[in-house]
Amino acid sequence: MSSRLFQHDITFQAGTRTYGRLRSIGWLDSAARVSLIGCVWLCLSLVFSQAVANRYSRQQTPEGFRKAIHWEPWNPDHYAGLARALERPLKEGDLLEVVRLYEKAVQLSPHNAIYWARLGQAYEWAGRLEDAQNAHEQAMFLSPSSPTVNWTIGNFYLREGKTKLALHAFQRTVLGDPEMGGPAFDLAWRATGDGELIAREMIPADTDIYFEYLNYLVGTERQDEAEKVWDRVVELGLHFEPTQAFPYLDALIQHRRIDQLTAAWSALRKKNPSISGGLHASLAGFSTAVEPAPEKQEGALDANLVTNGDFESGILNGGLDWRINPAPGVIIGMDNSIFRDGTHSLQIRFEGTQNLSDALVFQYVPVRPNTSYRFAAFMRAQGITTDSGPRFQIRDADDPAKLFVQSGDVVGDSTWVRRQLDFISGPSTRLLEIRVVRLASSKFDNRIAGTAWVDQVEMKAIESAAATNLARGEVHTAAR
Repeated sequence: MSSRLFQHDITFQAGTRTYGRLRSIGWLDSAARVSLIGCVWLCLSLVFSQAVANRYSRQQTPEGFRKAIHWEPWNPDHYAGLARALERPLKEGDLLEVVRLYEKAVQLSPHNAIYWARLGQAYEWAGRLEDAQNAHEQAMFLSPSSPTVNWTIGNFYLREGKTKLALHAFQRTVLGDPEMGGPAFDLAWRATGDGELIAREMIPADTDIYFEYLNYLVGTERQDEAEKVWDRVVELGLHFEPTQAFPYLDALIQHRRIDQLTAAWSALRKKNPSISGGLHASLAGFSTAVEPAPEKQEGALDANLVTNGDFESGILNGGLDWRINPAPGVIIGMDNSIFRDGTHSLQIRFEGTQNLSDALVFQYVPVRPNTSYRFAAFMRAQGITTDSGPRFQIRDADDPAKLFVQSGDVVGDSTWVRRQLDFISGPSTRLLEIRVVRLASSKFDNRIAGTAWVDQVEMKAIESAAATNLARGEVHTAAR
């Protein structure tokens, strides 16, 4: 009997404990459910608040941003947005609120460099220059490579008369965003007018930026400063492609700075040995004054003044290399299957659709005044139609009336034909154009078709009895 009572007591106690555990689990489950519901409600509330705030902020108006702040007071973007809205335009009495709003934005997001930069601008408008500098420098500390931040602090330094600091900031601006180069260079020039200072303090030893600045100087007609920057590029030994120098070389050609042109081309060829021929070293830097020719042996010849006259290098389309003049109805390129010497020639293929009358390819060649020259080249034809085929022309680049000679053309089918032109440069001739041209035909069937090839083009200064007689008679000859 007692054992059954004992067993019953044990069972009752176990049941009580189990019931207690079940009640505890029930309470915990209820608490978890309530907590989960609270979290879901909070998340939904936050999502709802954010959605409403974003809807108001997209209005981009002061009223919209104020409502956005009401719904999402922890978001720094709304404070900065309201400040920006009040700045457009800044009305009397709004400046203190703008300052307060940016201060709130950096308080909520202390690592946002843009907010610090805008706070710096607001401080400056309020006359708090020390606070403005501190805010700008904090922005630069947080984002030292940001083009926007550096542009802003650079302008601030300029207004404060801290020119070198401004130029350093503009340097970082251009390094961060090369497209800011033009505005930064222009602002630096308007602020300082000192090319040497800009080159020293603002232009980093970066090839792309050097050439961007060089192109800016060329485009703004600061040719003397451009020449200094080019000299610096050469002095630093920066690596660059020849095409990067072409705007500068074209400016030298345009302004007829022939001494600088020959020196620059010689420097370019030293850095790029693949550029073949042209500009014999004795020609680079020659004086504009007419000087007696040096003593030479009878018939002595200078080196070839034509760049890439054998067409063994690719056509660069700039500088003192060949330039292709695009025209409808003709295709011009290199040919490695037909050539007179080496492994390539220039191929000119006419499609039979045009009565062309223009230069097909041409090259600028610096020369000495009052000097005898001999031009020679080879041309070949296959199926050239009409009575007017391609030919060579040489003319004064400034005034063709001062010097103009041309060879005979090639038509039909022909093997390699040599064309020679002997001439004397005029008293003021410094730059020639060597051209392969096709003159318009006056015949009814005048649309040219067929193919021509050019190879082994050369031009040399000559000093011989024939040249002396040529000079005396001032006669131009064209071998046909």
